[in-house]
Amino acid sequence: MRFTLSDARLLKESINILSELVTEATFKMTKNGMELLAIDPANVAMVDFKIFPEAFAEYEVEKEIELSVNLDNLKAILKRSKPEDNILVSLDKEKSRLKVELVGDGKRTFNLALIDMDREQQKLPSLKFTAKVILHASKFDDAITDMGIVSDSVALMAGIDKFSMKSEGNLSDAKVDFLISDNASVSLGKEEEVVARYAIDYLAKITKGSKLADEVCLNFANDYPLKVEYNVPGKLHLGFVLAPRVSND
Repeated sequence: MRFTLSDARLLKESINILSELVTEATFKMTKNGMELLAIDPANVAMVDFKIFPEAFAEYEVEKEIELSVNLDNLKAILKRSKPEDNILVSLDKEKSRLKVELVGDGKRTFNLALIDMDREQQKLPSLKFTAKVILHASKFDDAITDMGIVSDSVALMAGIDKFSMKSEGNLSDAKVDFLISDNASVSLGKEEEVVARYAIDYLAKITKGSKLADEVCLNFANDYPLKVEYNVPGKLHLGFVLAPRVSND
């Protein structure tokens, strides 16, 4: 198993985001790319991550293999990469470790030990949503930061040609209304309005996906899980499923 990424940011920023939710993870390397499906320790959020073969300058996987690593340790290595660096990763089967090379003006080599993980096989839940919202990713990120000033949860509210976010604290509240335009859209099912509330601390970690993609896609329903997706066409998919906050929180 061996791969090379010429765009170091794709892996570096992805691991930064994933490590906010999951400490240890098992990546599946297949002919379809690099994949991760994991649930955070509190069982509140699920991560669905893929880097497709087309994103790599070199991608060699003879047969499907699983690689379990400590994400904080991997993040520390990737943090040392520069924007112009190529990232080369290969498997040392004998020593059960990954060889990570950062190649730019020079070459820096790190060896990351693989870990043993006892884990259940994960799969994405089958969910049916009634609202779909597409926004500029950085604006959604900013709005979550705004809402965090007031409370620890935020309500997402989708209506016909409108989308808003509202947060309420004991003494104050805040609201952001998004203008629906060519860069933002709302699609509804039969409902005229869809409302659901989610934890801001999780959303604050998830919205860091704006560092990778220009748009974010939100799928939700009344008091129902939220699916958040960031896509770099042909290169990367970063998705999350977040459990709702109960209405009496």
